[in-house]
Amino acid sequence: MPDSLTLPDDPRAARRLKNLLDVRRIYLEPAVTGFARGREVLARFPDAERVEVASHWRIPELFGNEGGVKDWVRNKRTVLVLGVKKGLAMRPNGRSADFIAPSASNGCALACVYCYVPRRKGFANPITTFVNIEQICASIGRHAAKQGPRTTPGQTDPAAWVYDLGENGDASVDALVSDNIRDLTTLFRGLPNAKGSFATKYVNRDLLGYDPQGRMRIRFSLMPQRAARLLDVRTSPIAERIAAIDDFVRAGWEVHLNFSPVVVYEGWTADYAELLRHLDEVLSPAAKAQAKAEVIFLTHNEALHELNLGWHPAAEAMLWAPRLQETKLSENGQQNLRYKAALKAKMVRMFLDLIRDNAPWCEVRYAF
Repeated sequence: MPDSLTLPDDPRAARRLKNLLDVRRIYLEPAVTGFARGREVLARFPDAERVEVASHWRIPELFGNEGGVKDWVRNKRTVLVLGVKKGLAMRPNGRSADFIAPSASNGCALACVYCYVPRRKGFANPITTFVNIEQICASIGRHAAKQGPRTTPGQTDPAAWVYDLGENGDASVDALVSDNIRDLTTLFRGLPNAKGSFATKYVNRDLLGYDPQGRMRIRFSLMPQRAARLLDVRTSPIAERIAAIDDFVRAGWEVHLNFSPVVVYEGWTADYAELLRHLDEVLSPAAKAQAKAEVIFLTHNEALHELNLGWHPAAEAMLWAPRLQETKLSENGQQNLRYKAALKAKMVRMFLDLIRDNAPWCEVRYAF
């Protein structure tokens, strides 16, 4: 692993990368140094202050520190947490994947305003990298072996069991910190009945050299640039994500489109029609032939709304729309806000019509 982050040739991308991560402090559990991955990451940031903590979940300066909202972005840029993943069980899913794999990370250096992870972690949400990657990979491998061949096609994939690897972070960004995603790619390259999958809002061209051989699915998250400029803070521009799609297809990645979250605002349908027409114009026949999409309308949360008002109130003018939203109890017991059921059903149909009219080659795996 290199001693520092490798800067890309594009000067603008190089500046963004330098601004994205400048690790000054590392919180680490005592067991971290007993793992090769932990020692590798620590060696990568030799000048960072090290603060030992009993648990990566219990860091008073970060989680539960209400005053930390004002340092929301600074913490993401300058703080890294290293821990050992305890729970290694798979969870059934059925939408983005068949199973949610144990996370190789939690939190993110990006600052998407609608992200649900801060609802659980409190007032700071930097990257937590889990250093026991060998155990994580072994648990996935054992689980896949127990599944056997996939004999019945499903909406996730016609022939492979799909494992989501990025439920609580952005794997493309994680790859800037450690080789965890490279190791997971190597794992799935050797599993004949399974694929790995993750959604991303960051173009990390180092992944083009991972040689996934079709066993990894990257889902580029897309929304109109007008909304992304306000909501997708610290991410790669939408145009850059779209421009990367063909490169990833050529490099052996399966590339899907992740229209998530779909946010409703004045003019949203016209903006999405323009985005879909652009995709139709610029993507190659090879990219279109393998592309599929998922469509997920915004789920918001009153606590997250209050938190966001402390660091990015302008975004809440687009996300917070009580006249369009209603409270719904989530599977984990939280009170979330979603678009009103009847209205949302109508908007989902509208979105599917937009795809049919502007990008008819794009099969939608699911929409809700």
